[in-house]
Amino acid sequence: MLVSIDEGNRQPIYLQIVRQVKEQILVGELCEGDELPSVRELGDALGISLHTARSAYQVLSETGLVRVRLGKKARVAIPACEGGRDSLGDEYALRMRELIVDGLLQGANGESLHKALDQEIDALSARGAALGIRTSGKEEA
Repeated sequence: MLVSIDEGNRQPIYLQIVRQVKEQILVGELCEGDELPSVRELGDALGISLHTARSAYQVLSETGLVRVRLGKKARVAIPACEGGRDSLGDEYALRMRELIVDGLLQGANGESLHKALDQEIDALSARGAALGIRTSGKEEA
């Protein structure tokens, strides 16, 4: 797991870590069962507090992407992609709405938000497809 911190980024450090781990899982750099650094190792490597490292792992654990057990290193635990996850739709919609509101408050317009979203979806889907990862439950038309 390779994570870097951007001090100039206004996003909290723990969320920078969460985003990078999620991206590494998406593109297959991290796979189910892979061991992640301990909270202490992550904190030391990045020069961050244990609380910050623990917060990142807690968020990843709450999403079901990482399994954390007391006294053990965290491991990637990719949730099942099919069935039983319908409630995530509402969660993602709320998170997307929050990002859209932030963008609009910062002066973006609807067209630029659409363009940015389309570019990110295309880029991440292409990275996943290049590694043989199916990123959609629907077939392309």
